[in-house]
Amino acid sequence: MESSAREWSLDSWRGRTVHQSPTWPDLDHLARVERELAAKPPLVFAGEARRLQQHLSDVANRRAFLLQAGDCAESFEEASANAIRDKLKVILQMAVALTYAAGVPVIKVGRIAGQFAKPRSEDFEERDGVRLASFRGHIVNSDEFTESARRPDPERLLAAYHQSVATLNLLRAFTTGGFAALSRVHTWNQEFVASSPEGQRYAVVADEIERALAFMRACGIDLHDDAALQGVDFYTSHEALILPYEQALTRQDSLTGEWYDCSAHLLWIGDRTRQLDGAHVEFLRGVANPVGLKVGPTTTADELRRLADVLNPDNAPGRLTLISRMGVSRISDLLPPLVTALRDDGRHVVWACDPMHGNTFRVGGGQKTRHFDDVLAETARFFAVHESLGTWPGGLHIELTGGDVTECLGGGARLNEEDLELNYTTICDPRLNATQSLDLAFHVAEFLQSYGTGATSL
Repeated sequence: MESSAREWSLDSWRGRTVHQSPTWPDLDHLARVERELAAKPPLVFAGEARRLQQHLSDVANRRAFLLQAGDCAESFEEASANAIRDKLKVILQMAVALTYAAGVPVIKVGRIAGQFAKPRSEDFEERDGVRLASFRGHIVNSDEFTESARRPDPERLLAAYHQSVATLNLLRAFTTGGFAALSRVHTWNQEFVASSPEGQRYAVVADEIERALAFMRACGIDLHDDAALQGVDFYTSHEALILPYEQALTRQDSLTGEWYDCSAHLLWIGDRTRQLDGAHVEFLRGVANPVGLKVGPTTTADELRRLADVLNPDNAPGRLTLISRMGVSRISDLLPPLVTALRDDGRHVVWACDPMHGNTFRVGGGQKTRHFDDVLAETARFFAVHESLGTWPGGLHIELTGGDVTECLGGGARLNEEDLELNYTTICDPRLNATQSLDLAFHVAEFLQSYGTGATSL
């Protein structure tokens, strides 16, 4: 019997196996924190989540493109207004280039205001003979390598909630107060093109956007006054990993009677927690938010069909986003059978590409990194697969930061292994810096412009 045929309740997930769950040392303490969170105001609202699903239905129907981007794991120590602003700035810059190239709206979704938890391959970490619990993100424990720091602490769930509140306040101010104005963002992109090592390559797109804006001005459109050009819709998302936190922030909508996880607009299930009979699938099948599902190299077509049945039993466009994370060497072989199966079934899904998680490797003393060329190549092959199958390459899902970090190799700045130690600040996986992110956006803009011509295969 599939989960979709069973009755769902807010806590029905507790009867399932919870993968990637920390071992909380004091369950009474955890229960007290859950009750406190359940009494707090929601972080987002049901109507906002419904609006995002409407936008994502446009993506599923080839009328929009999804850009989902942000930190690998948010840090309690990097929550300044400047850090949040700079991250948003890069996402907005990427979106402008993609919007012009695609000729359709770009739906902007941040990995932000809740992306505090991370799954781990091992439950324990050992250094110099000392064995401690793995770091699972600041919502659970600390990255410091001490016994007390690695002990899961329920109070961190409250800290994550309060940091999310502050982050959302800033995001709403930035996206509605003129910071996100089209003319301002385009000026930032012109400055990037002028200073980029590959600036001449990107200048064509930037010049085309400038001509479009000049035409609008000539038609009497005030780029500094029109409300539609001064603000943007911006949504939040994170991996729904710590289910006590997610349940505590789930509310029943007074208009529809449906349950919404009000910790974010979109929640996704990771590649390590997508078990059909597992707790994470059980919980997210019952909330009305749009949901995402990471699709890794071990996913089979039959499994994906069954997950789609459970998570989107009504086959509603915009409800389910499938986030491919295959790795550059495997995507061309593994993705086509999955896309074909869902296409032939008539499934209404959004396909997005995560070119980061399948391309992580270690260098030197074991430091994790990714190479920009691999990220770009997997993205290009994702486009090529969809082009060959007549399906829409609906989105891009990447880990980035607005800072000048040196965590990923390559890109316009030509970072090499010796450069990694200059500014490697991530608390988990390596992120693209601002320059690398914009490099990728302009390349993807070219893919979007050439979609349908067979020119994006690598």
